[in-house]
Amino acid sequence: MAGLSTHAIHGHEHRDDVGSHIPPIYLSVVYEYIDYELKEAIFIDRGNYLRYGREENPTTRALERVVAKLEVVEDALAFNSGMAAISTVFIWGLKPGDKIVLPMELYSSTFALLNNIAPKLNIKIEKVWPSAEAIVEAIDRNTSMVFLEVMTNPTNKVIDIDYIYRHIDLDRTMLVVDNTFTTPIILKPAKYGARLVIHSMTKYFGGHNDVVGGVVAGGRKDIVALWDWRRMLGGILQPFEAYMNYRGIKTLEIRFEKHSNNAKAVAEYLANHSKVEEVMYPGLQSDPYHGIAKKLFEKPLFGAVISFKIKGSYQDVISFMKRLKIIKRCPSLGGTESMAVIPTKAGAMFIEPEHRLKLGISENLVRLSIGLENVDDIIEDLSQALNF
Repeated sequence: MAGLSTHAIHGHEHRDDVGSHIPPIYLSVVYEYIDYELKEAIFIDRGNYLRYGREENPTTRALERVVAKLEVVEDALAFNSGMAAISTVFIWGLKPGDKIVLPMELYSSTFALLNNIAPKLNIKIEKVWPSAEAIVEAIDRNTSMVFLEVMTNPTNKVIDIDYIYRHIDLDRTMLVVDNTFTTPIILKPAKYGARLVIHSMTKYFGGHNDVVGGVVAGGRKDIVALWDWRRMLGGILQPFEAYMNYRGIKTLEIRFEKHSNNAKAVAEYLANHSKVEEVMYPGLQSDPYHGIAKKLFEKPLFGAVISFKIKGSYQDVISFMKRLKIIKRCPSLGGTESMAVIPTKAGAMFIEPEHRLKLGISENLVRLSIGLENVDDIIEDLSQALNF
């Protein structure tokens, strides 16, 4: 079996008449076919035929093959954003009367989406403490789906997906995992019974803060069913964005290693800083989730997202943010540039206030996405910014 980087570079399986080993950007919206019943149309490998750009695109298909190989599943389906991927999974996978169980800590736009569609679809939402035990306990006969991030956003709690795998009936309850923070470099959720794996490709896959995209990976039968929903909802990833995400994935493994090594050094620095109250990063041996992370992750890497609490008031946090020079004050993560954000004003804003309090998402919490700059320069920037 080939290695991750080999799959990332060669796994597209694209072939054309001129022998190009790079999948080109196919901008055509329509494709000529004579009679698909007589097999005179151009069929792609999942059995669909090329007809219209809202349904299929050869560049997008090349990217999907790569993602499927990285996640070690049968197939994948690319969308024009991570939220488009998530919303399509919910619309396809949930029916009236179903219950969905999820941790109370997630990317909060996922909560906003569910809170809006649940009343329309008559779906029950149960949010629990982000632990495997709490998730398993909440599952009942009406639970059709469990949705989670193995490493939560923004406090980096690590959920023991192996425990869930060993304690739930996967034939009755579908496990869906957002693997954006951890990536297939260190975690392959399908190994632990995940029926579908989702990524915001905008983050580590694209990797350069210059392209948006989402993807769902899983078994061929589910992907074919989701393909029909993508066709109807119009969420296909466009060819230029597909090409950019594919190009980014080629360097995913080497970038993720650099991201993670930089982040570990930064976390160790912050853990010893007099103006830092707490550091949330499972790569630290002192972190309460370090043991679970070591058990689950396939390499001694822990991602590049660090959250930490500044000793002081919200105004002190604002002062810190304003003093940053190299680190950019903006949301998102996984790109080449280091970024800082205040979660209560960004990615966690749709988490209920009482849940934010329980989870430790306070106004003095800062989330860092550590980039690929020289790590000494990142630390120096944090040092001068904390000198308020």
